[in-house]
Amino acid sequence: MKTPAILLAMLMMSNLAFAGNYPLTTCVVSGEKLGEMGPPIVINYKGTEVRFCCDGCPKKFYKDPEKYLAKLKTAPSSH
Repeated sequence: MKTPAILLAMLMMSNLAFAGNYPLTTCVVSGEKLGEMGPPIVINYKGTEVRFCCDGCPKKFYKDPEKYLAKLKTAPSSH
């Protein structure tokens, strides 16, 4: 079992790997600015990267993922 410190390090490394490629600066669930509550929580949902402001938002996302994925699909590209 991985310790919280290892999991946090893995999360931070995953955020660095995706830096610059994500179309939103805000959480798809809450609308809060990403990074203001610590490193964003990053998940891969069916091949789509989704970022959240805190660990409570993924729970809400999973209740209606298509609603929140629509925000990513309509976001202007960062490139």
